[in-house]
Amino acid sequence: MGHLLLPSLDQDIEDIEYQLLLDAISYRYGHDLNSYAKKSLKRRLLRHVDKLGYEKLTDLIKPILHDETFFENLLNTVSVPVTEMFRDPEVFHILRNKIFTLLQTYPSINIWHAGCATGEEVYSMAIMLEEEGLYDHCHIYATDFNTDSLEIAKQGIYSYSKMKKYTENYYLAGGKNSFSDYYDDNTQSTIKINKRLVRNITFAKHNLANDRSFGQFNLIMCRNVLIYFDKKLQEKVLSLFYDSSAPLGYLCLGSHESLTNIDFKYNIIYAQYKIYQKRNK
Repeated sequence: MGHLLLPSLDQDIEDIEYQLLLDAISYRYGHDLNSYAKKSLKRRLLRHVDKLGYEKLTDLIKPILHDETFFENLLNTVSVPVTEMFRDPEVFHILRNKIFTLLQTYPSINIWHAGCATGEEVYSMAIMLEEEGLYDHCHIYATDFNTDSLEIAKQGIYSYSKMKKYTENYYLAGGKNSFSDYYDDNTQSTIKINKRLVRNITFAKHNLANDRSFGQFNLIMCRNVLIYFDKKLQEKVLSLFYDSSAPLGYLCLGSHESLTNIDFKYNIIYAQYKIYQKRNK
């Protein structure tokens, strides 16, 4: 009797190890990574294995189970904090000239930056609100599950080499002043966001995959985060945003993201810029 051919045995074993690792994380910390895009997450986990000098994914399980700091470091490493100030400036231009015009009629404005990464877009929002005279009756809640990224966001310290690009984005987004007015020299190679921009921002840890709604928001910004989730988790997060939206609240997604099966609960305001408004019940 011939042997059963298993041409993809190594891949099968790697998939089993991947699932065992995710199960260990879920059982130990209640952090469910199963809904994250598998191909992307596994690639980042394998890169972390190589960096630490381990041989396989399951080598991570023992230290994860016994060392919370090890787990936090792994979580911070495999997340993807990619952002810039006034990223996709045309989106910020629309927010400034169209959405702010509607929000300014409210006595107070609550904005949630979900998955804020290292905070560049949060400060971009604060700058626009300041220039439009809205910041004093607005509060921004900036959340992420990556504690390293949140710490960078809180400090507001960024590379000076990026300021040329950020300045270009600022003016394309309709900036009205000198962009350099909003930051101070920190070192020869870094800048620090001006303190006055931080006054109405709350930075906090929040996991979109597991945590619940914590308020009602007039505008929710979540750009280029959902692309890392599978369809089931995307729908769960979009439902969270719906529950967290104030009546007629706005939702702004990333350029490669869209609403799924809850699209009937929103009106499309600017399809090109992925800006939606919660419908009246």
